[in-house]
Amino acid sequence: MIHQQFIFDLDSYLESKNNLINNELEKIIDAQSSNLISKAVRYSLMSGGKRLRPVLCIAAAEAVGGEEKCVIPAACAIEMIHTYSLIHDDLPAIDNDSLRRGKQTCHIAFDEATAILAGDALLTLSFQVLSSTDLNDHDAGTWLRVISLIAIAAGYKGMIEGQMRDISHENRQISIEKLEVMHSLKTGALIEASVKSGAILGNGSPEQIEQLQTYAKNIGLAFQITDDLLNVTGDPSVTGKEVGTDKARNKCTYPALLGISESEAYAKKLVNNALNAIELFDNKSDPLRAIAMYIIERKR
Repeated sequence: MIHQQFIFDLDSYLESKNNLINNELEKIIDAQSSNLISKAVRYSLMSGGKRLRPVLCIAAAEAVGGEEKCVIPAACAIEMIHTYSLIHDDLPAIDNDSLRRGKQTCHIAFDEATAILAGDALLTLSFQVLSSTDLNDHDAGTWLRVISLIAIAAGYKGMIEGQMRDISHENRQISIEKLEVMHSLKTGALIEASVKSGAILGNGSPEQIEQLQTYAKNIGLAFQITDDLLNVTGDPSVTGKEVGTDKARNKCTYPALLGISESEAYAKKLVNNALNAIELFDNKSDPLRAIAMYIIERKR
């Protein structure tokens, strides 16, 4: 049972932050040319989505007393990295999905080669944005720390390693421990980097950053468990992507290993762990509390 109840208008908060993020992404994309690759980048990046990772980055900065303007480059870069990962995950060689965010996946809307290059372009552009930031509010050392943190989370010892394990574990029975490690890399690493980057750029104390990192580890895994559940029980018209694909590809998932009820219970336990980690924060961290609870209640 979720132990913490409070009143917070998460819908309004998400709408406000999504508008901010989308406006900033539009500025970045508008600065690029209008050739085919730019059209594919725009198609995938501006096709909606929850923007959860950049919102978490902003919310973590606010929780430690920082301002959203200080973290916008990091938030936008993280969303670009996330979108690149979705484009590549959807490719025929990996998950071979045809629907993403309620639209055709990039390789279906364009073609496979264009989708590969669009993903490459977004990953590269993300680090261009990170390395071109105004240093008025932070010294170069702080930004280098954040750039390194995000690069590690997105790289071959983070998200890419998790994706590789996901592919290699298909048609195999693995332990719950191995599944947890896989998802902590594939999904959790970038969520953790989002929160930690926001805390660092918001000038959080080492203790605050550590507590927020614990929060992020728990919600990252809870998010993946909910994703696994939605692949079984979700409605494609709501989720914006196909369901039943994990079972069709014989993927290792929480519902497959634990069953639906036990998976739901575990996700709730993780959210409680996350809420405990930020219990001593004041009401500036209410967005983080609301997001944690939203993660297991979401339908998409």
